[in-house]
Amino acid sequence: MQGSANLNIMIKAARKAGRSLVKDFREVENLQVSMKGAGDFVSRADTAAEKIIRDELMGARPTYGWLGEETGAAAGADPTRRWIVDPLDGTTNFLHGLPHWAVSIALEHKGEIVSAVVFDPAKDEMFWAEKGAGAWMNESRLRVSGRRSMIECIFATGVPFAGKATLPATLQDLARLMPACAGVRRWGAAALDLAYVAAGRYDGYWERELNAWDMAAGLLLVREAGGLIGPVREGYDILEKGAVIAANDQIFSPFAKVIREG
Repeated sequence: MQGSANLNIMIKAARKAGRSLVKDFREVENLQVSMKGAGDFVSRADTAAEKIIRDELMGARPTYGWLGEETGAAAGADPTRRWIVDPLDGTTNFLHGLPHWAVSIALEHKGEIVSAVVFDPAKDEMFWAEKGAGAWMNESRLRVSGRRSMIECIFATGVPFAGKATLPATLQDLARLMPACAGVRRWGAAALDLAYVAAGRYDGYWERELNAWDMAAGLLLVREAGGLIGPVREGYDILEKGAVIAANDQIFSPFAKVIREG
């Protein structure tokens, strides 16, 4: 696996956090009798994983800035570089014993994502990319799918839960999209959804309410695999607004048109 020094640091951190999370994941099924107990346990696992990643990344690059799901933002002595980290994307899956969750790490330089890692420890799939160097899964080069017809395509999204304000818009998206495609999947881990677009497993993905750490790494994976990325509302900043459309280069325009009709 060839990559820059920064990428190798990111991969090492992701694997170390992944090992910790896998150990905790094996304990989750024993906690299902108490939702509060299980929830507290997963919260501790999440926090512990972020500490592992932060110690590894900041130990190697102490001048970089930081943005983590659990610990928030911190400026670095180098204002041009920042780590963006989600130590456990797919927390609800983890809590319920579903083996579909990931560690997501991105490196931002002057406002642009330049290195990305999305690690799925349960399947031992390491998705990684660097600007201009392509996207990879373990040792295999990734390429978005080549499907050109919407009716042949499978898309992914996140359906809002617990009364989130974007639920009506997402249901309208589904009503427009589902008659025009081969199916929609909702697997509950945005970082992996984007990685799967990069790998050609999904033809496209959209979501209306994400945080920067949910998608920063995945955006670069898609771009470096030959896909296209855009905001749900044209002209909006994706990381700032948290609403994204991603797809292969052939299907992006008709797919985006359907989503943006809402």
